Amino acid sequence: MHDIRKLNVMENVMDENDHIAEHVREHMGAHGVLIVNEMGAPGVGKTTTLKNIIERLQIAKPFVIEGDIESDLDTKDLNSLGIAAYQINTFGACHLDAPMIDHKIDEMDFDLEDKERGILFIENIGNLVCPAEFTIGEHVLMLIATVTEGSDKPYKYPLAFEKADIILINKVDLIPYLDFDEEFFMKGVRALNKTAPVFKVSGKTGEGYAEVAAWLEGRAAALDIHEHHHGHGDDEHHHHHHE
Repeated sequence: MHDIRKLNVMENVMDENDHIAEHVREHMGAHGVLIVNEMGAPGVGKTTTLKNIIERLQIAKPFVIEGDIESDLDTKDLNSLGIAAYQINTFGACHLDAPMIDHKIDEMDFDLEDKERGILFIENIGNLVCPAEFTIGEHVLMLIATVTEGSDKPYKYPLAFEKADIILINKVDLIPYLDFDEEFFMKGVRALNKTAPVFKVSGKTGEGYAEVAAWLEGRAAALDIHEHHHGHGDDEHHHHHHE
């Protein structure tokens, strides 16, 4: 009996999460902001990846939410580079959820010109399990793997690879020193995910990141921003008066 009750509570939490995520995705998309949920194990180079991508953006304006269990080292690091970064600390929880993101977005200033595009990068908690289970309102799930982790990751963490919209293999500059079986890795990826593009990148040399930035900007450019003029702002209230 106890287990059934627990399952129902969990299901309600998930439903509520998905409902809020859908609102976040639609609202931000309508305002021209592409949301990227960045996932990867600790140490794969998530923040380094963000720096490398942001440096190479041609048209979209970057914003970052840094998720950490504790500390704000990465946020300070990004702010020092002039990047608009905001912190969420979960104090123990191993993933971000949609309510946390919804709340944080309310505190942020997305000062985009009319028809301008933004990309909100959300760096999730370093973990390949829990973050894969919770959508946070992203348009794009970007998964970072590395050659240093070994080529068996798609087999061990299938959900993350299955859900990814884009996969980056980082630290490719280290391939000469490692036994990374790219063929085995890719076979595992494609068994789970036929469509996600896979980019080989190096946080150290910057290789491959221009292509990733261009791919993301293509996704941002494709957003339907027809609701641009009646979002969360004053217009919305006027509509209600007339109805």
